[in-house]
Amino acid sequence: MSRYQTDRVHFRTPTYKRPLALRRALHSMIDQTSEDWVCDVYDDDPSEAGRYVVAELADPRIHYTANKPQLFASRNIDHCFTAENPREAEFFCVVEDDNYITPEFCAKNIALARREQVEIVLRNQVVEYASGTDSAKVGTTGVLDDLFTEGHYESGEFRLALLAGIGVSNGGLFWSVRARSLLEIQYPCTATLQEYLRTYSIAEPVYVAMTPLAVWAENAEQTTRNAELNAGYLRRELDLKRAVQALRQKVWTETSPQRQAQFLTNPRFAAPAGVRATHVAKALIHQGLGEHMSPLDALRHRARGLMIRTLGRLTPDFDRFVASRERRPIHPA
Repeated sequence: MSRYQTDRVHFRTPTYKRPLALRRALHSMIDQTSEDWVCDVYDDDPSEAGRYVVAELADPRIHYTANKPQLFASRNIDHCFTAENPREAEFFCVVEDDNYITPEFCAKNIALARREQVEIVLRNQVVEYASGTDSAKVGTTGVLDDLFTEGHYESGEFRLALLAGIGVSNGGLFWSVRARSLLEIQYPCTATLQEYLRTYSIAEPVYVAMTPLAVWAENAEQTTRNAELNAGYLRRELDLKRAVQALRQKVWTETSPQRQAQFLTNPRFAAPAGVRATHVAKALIHQGLGEHMSPLDALRHRARGLMIRTLGRLTPDFDRFVASRERRPIHPA
């Protein structure tokens, strides 16, 4: 008997005041070659612009929920990674309203998961530049191109990606009902920090698929996603960098000496050795940087790391998150 009972995919789509983009995202689901899917749209817009898009499409597989009260951007995204499975799906992924997927996204990810016997696939996405504007253009660069190479990653090796870049891209995650990793973060933080924390949450083998089958929208300057954090830009950036620094230090302490010694030149990661060395130095990790960085540059990056450690803040919620993932709890399938 197959270990996969069905091919049903549950799309979770957070949206906020982007009806045109939402329509495109939902059409990309309707265009799937695999028809066994269901989608829940979670609308954080008080005026419920997404409701009219869903009604117009009139596809019974698409379900609409107006968030009452508002969740705001990061919580609206995060709850899409819940382990709950009310739709009795076999696979899950998050397609934010401004992103979209290619017609074979479901079929190829399911086939890959079956062939490679993994419960999590991280799929590459090409970048749509200036998304939502008249100059929008889909490029050929993938968001994982400068981070990973194709293949299996054991969980400890995968988490080391935090010292090569950001690791997980939310829209690239495709996971099964049997995945053991807790992907919902469940504490207040920015959507950016969630991706770092989600990388740290991986507790099982992952297959990284470098052929892009989805499109990630680059639109930081014009995005209309609602932000809920009241801190100013500098405060947010310092706290983000401090949390990332602490997470990188934690990953390093959990890494074997052999992997530590090989990290800067490990060909499994696509990030240049100089980029990895920069992250190591800023994380205040005592690792010989050798030919990958001059002594002056190493000193400069470590000084920056000291500034981040001094001025950035870690919250009790962050500490509780790390403690919860250290225990690596397993949710029931």
